[in-house]
Amino acid sequence: MADIPGLDELLTALNAGEMIPGGSPHHESMHAASQESLRVTAELNGRYQSPGEVRALMSELTGREVPESFQLFPPFSADFGKNIHFGADVFVNGGCRFQDQGGIEIGDGSLIGHNAVITTLNHDMLPSRRADMHPARVVIGRGVWLGANVTVLPGITIGDGAVVGAGAVVTKDVAAGAVVVGVPAKQVGTVLED
Repeated sequence: MADIPGLDELLTALNAGEMIPGGSPHHESMHAASQESLRVTAELNGRYQSPGEVRALMSELTGREVPESFQLFPPFSADFGKNIHFGADVFVNGGCRFQDQGGIEIGDGSLIGHNAVITTLNHDMLPSRRADMHPARVVIGRGVWLGANVTVLPGITIGDGAVVGAGAVVTKDVAAGAVVVGVPAKQVGTVLED
């Protein structure tokens, strides 16, 4: 893993939800981490990788060892890479894009469908401050299933066992066991118990 100046301080600020001003030292560290993420994901996506090689590259990307039971089908991209936390038995399908600066936590046994997008940053609304970024963590509980082409917006929590239908845009928290669909995602049912 490349040494990224200021990364620990940046992660502290991001995880505290602090605004990252455009052009600041934190912003520069974020861009350095992004370059590292581009390098690692280019290697991940550039040729066939065995499951063990995928786990090794994802461990390099995140800066921590991913569980032995973690599975990912490339291609995959992450804007930052250093603020993703995977639980055990997580499966990430092909084409997913994670904007993880604000933090992404994915609980044990969750399934992330093709082309899912998980976002954790908003730019400032004022045009003069548009380069400023506002991080907000996304938490995906245990046993969650995100269908294909789902988009999860910053600051969202999806409760354990929930199902998010294909193409949904999740704009507010999802209760444990809820089934949500649509744009914006709305609850249409609940998951039945085994």
